[in-house]
Amino acid sequence: MMKCKQAFMYGPFDLRIEEVELPELKPDQILIQIGACGICGSDVECFEGKSAEGRYDLAPYTPGHEWAGKAVAVGSKVTSVKVGDKVVGDCVLPCNNCANCKDGKMPSACLNWREVGFHPNSPGGMGEYLILEEAYTHVIPNDWTYELGAWVETFNVGYWGVWGNHCDPDASDVVAIIGGGPIGLCAAMVCAESGATVVVIDPIASRRENALQYGANIVLDPTESPIEEQILALTNGRGADVVIECSGNDTGIASVFDIAGHSARIGMVGHSIGRKVPVEIGKIQWKTLRLAGSGGTYHWFPRTIRFMSKIKDKYDFAALNTHHFPFERLEEAMDMAANHKDVARKVMLTFGLD
Repeated sequence: MMKCKQAFMYGPFDLRIEEVELPELKPDQILIQIGACGICGSDVECFEGKSAEGRYDLAPYTPGHEWAGKAVAVGSKVTSVKVGDKVVGDCVLPCNNCANCKDGKMPSACLNWREVGFHPNSPGGMGEYLILEEAYTHVIPNDWTYELGAWVETFNVGYWGVWGNHCDPDASDVVAIIGGGPIGLCAAMVCAESGATVVVIDPIASRRENALQYGANIVLDPTESPIEEQILALTNGRGADVVIECSGNDTGIASVFDIAGHSARIGMVGHSIGRKVPVEIGKIQWKTLRLAGSGGTYHWFPRTIRFMSKIKDKYDFAALNTHHFPFERLEEAMDMAANHKDVARKVMLTFGLD
């Protein structure tokens, strides 16, 4: 049996690195040596006990859904991945066999779903190795760094939040993106490629400044004056044509209904599961709003990899990784991600893999 070190989230503020024995590889599985793993805002919220997404109430689990690595062994039935390939993987894993899956519903509707990096039965990338089935594993170009690969899951969420949710921006639209964190920046880059006017809303000055390098045409501070007034002034009283909510913040979520123009398309991306958020819900009817959201994406990783391949030299993804920590310094890394959001865009764990 092969041993490796993995992190385990036992509960709020209780994250430990332990040595474990890896199970034997099944015919449809891939053994992946991790090269890089980003710390997501949802990881931080689980760590702080503010989100119900991470299920340490069931058992300790290994976090990390923003990872990239190298296939070092493949099961006997694996055909699309070979040893030596650089790979990334889906986060929400449907069984593809239950009634909801066979009905074509989203992975989050699966009656047997797993979630990499959030459930005890699907260990994430905060460990030296990870085992994942072929169906959820995707090869990335060999000339990509592992850190760029670790952005695929994040970009996938932002990309799906725009196009998978059918917000469909074009050059005639003003798109308001709430939240200038990693997901918001990815959504901004996606919308910018469509030719839309991209407005990023964030209370943190450094994030607003940064967004101008990643697709935003205009940035707004929601604490300067009521954000509804700012958006109406910017759009000649019309409101935003498209709103992408990426903050998961209560105030940000509530503002969606205020800044959206009539017949706006809205993508709800930021997570707020586990709590109630007061909003003026009646504006859905009186503004004829279209809202969409999803937990996970559906057959979207290959598109994301192709999209990123087209723009990776246009935008400096490496510069988004403001802090790097070797896996052994996980406690410091989590502290940076949780308590220094004014300077930490993306905290990246490294594993010494060339």
